[in-house]
Amino acid sequence: MEPRATTAADLALRPVPELRRAGSDVASLRKAAQDFEAMALGALFQPMFEGIAKGRGFGGGGRGEAAWAPLLVNEYARIAAANGGLGIGEAVFRQLLAAQERAGAGTNAATGAGG
Repeated sequence: MEPRATTAADLALRPVPELRRAGSDVASLRKAAQDFEAMALGALFQPMFEGIAKGRGFGGGGRGEAAWAPLLVNEYARIAAANGGLGIGEAVFRQLLAAQERAGAGTNAATGAGG
């Protein structure tokens, strides 16, 4: 029997002791959550800017506008996320922090440490 491929769902359901090592400080967890929100907002913003008539947008049309428009939209999303966004980042941050604490509690219980 061949081992099956690891899927994203498998990784999501796996225990997360890696959080403790990779992003143990609160600032890195908050940045990861904010980056996630910026990515989500970028996906939401993109269709809004596709409706703008070519040549009437910010760049006057042409290949330059087509190349740079997605970068501008992503920057708008990053700025929106940095200023509170929709609250997605805060919710993700709380979940990451809780997962880290659970991983730490499991480690402490297994070693007999704890407080």
